[in-house]
Amino acid sequence: MKKKNNYLLRATIITLLFFSACAEDDVDNHKNIVADTLSKVDTIIVKKAPDDKVRIQTGTFLGNEKRNYYGNIPPNALDIIWQKKLGTGETSVAGKILKWSGAGWTGQPLIVTEDTSVFLIQGSYSHKLRKINAKNGKTIWEYDFNDVIKGTGSLWINPKADSAQNKYVILQGARQGFNRNSRQKHIPSYRAVSYMTGKELWRLNSKRTKSYSRDVDASALIINDTAYIGLENGIFTVFNPNPSKIDSLDGMIQPKIYEEHWLYSKKDNLAHGGNLVTEASPTRLRNHIYISSGSGHVFGYNLDTRKIDWDFYTGSDMDGSPVVTNDGCILIAIEKQYIPGKGGIMKLDPRLPADSCVKWYMPTDNRLFASWQGGVIGSVGINSAYIKKTDSIPEMAAFIGIDTKLYVVNVNKTVPKKMVKGPLNKHNYPTPELVFKYKTGASISTPIFFKDRLITCTYSGIYMFGFSQDLKFNKL
Repeated sequence: MKKKNNYLLRATIITLLFFSACAEDDVDNHKNIVADTLSKVDTIIVKKAPDDKVRIQTGTFLGNEKRNYYGNIPPNALDIIWQKKLGTGETSVAGKILKWSGAGWTGQPLIVTEDTSVFLIQGSYSHKLRKINAKNGKTIWEYDFNDVIKGTGSLWINPKADSAQNKYVILQGARQGFNRNSRQKHIPSYRAVSYMTGKELWRLNSKRTKSYSRDVDASALIINDTAYIGLENGIFTVFNPNPSKIDSLDGMIQPKIYEEHWLYSKKDNLAHGGNLVTEASPTRLRNHIYISSGSGHVFGYNLDTRKIDWDFYTGSDMDGSPVVTNDGCILIAIEKQYIPGKGGIMKLDPRLPADSCVKWYMPTDNRLFASWQGGVIGSVGINSAYIKKTDSIPEMAAFIGIDTKLYVVNVNKTVPKKMVKGPLNKHNYPTPELVFKYKTGASISTPIFFKDRLITCTYSGIYMFGFSQDLKFNKL
């Protein structure tokens, strides 16, 4: 439900590996750098069909099923290669018609290579999903939704495709539909679009529930031929994304749904009203999928039993996706909403019972900004994928609070004898060692690491920091 305007999609080296950046100008002398960058795109998370020249380089929000990978080539500067207007679209908020421009959170481009060419899949507030040539910004095709697109899609290679059109599938959500009443029976805010043609393959009806939203912001997790996603109506949905296995239901071509799990209770509804929205993307760790919900819970879904068997309660709204650490824990972001204590970042060990799983808590200061009261809205950035055994650099987590500060903490080291109150003010927890702090301005975005770089976007601008083996950070 959050909004962030970035009017232009601007291709930098960062954009090609992760996100849309804000800058200006067309700089010819960086074209060789970009060409070299494109030829070196990392293959850690590459998905490739047999005997195929199409590779999915970044196919989901925050890179992989652990939500902790951002590419492998750090930029030396935030330089502009090209820029493209993403346009403006109308949407309805609390009965008011608004115009939003650009791309919103968590609208990360997806990245695909076809032989030697690189393409972006980018949603926008203009209601359009586009396939864009990453070298020059030219649109290959565009598909129109009924409302603004805020979230990141997921790309899936269909191993059982019956046609070229059905082989590469984009699963993309949007807001519920411009001028659509949330009480309507059909809100098809989640769609499948062919990567090759831009044609619609199916649409999923986001059912009416006690949640006030029927948007879809999350990025689906796809394991083999099964997709998992939390919809903003508060339902964790398990389904078959294969376009050849679709059903005709309620006058729409819809995917076959295997399971639906409600991520809230009557008690949550009383505590949060209609704010039972699930905006976070699901995360896989061992044989579980973890998902944060606006109902105030982090749930663990067991892939073996196909049931939710783990439930950690924070009481607050949570929009950030769980992020996996190298020691098999998850980092969750907590807002300052519906809770007596402060919001912040918590490390949980989901192998332990929910009442004893907290490893540490890092609260942020309360501050009113827009509709937020404090805490952390975006996901945590982590350098887990970039640490070598020979490095002296520890595992670090970076996040930005509504309190305007960027924090970097040591994931595996706490401050001796120091305890802080948890979000409900009921328990005291250890707190992590602070490595670096910088006043960047408020943000709801996710900082990202590239080896020895840390990059973050805020409402005040884009910041890039370099850091050394002895953890000296400097603004570049």
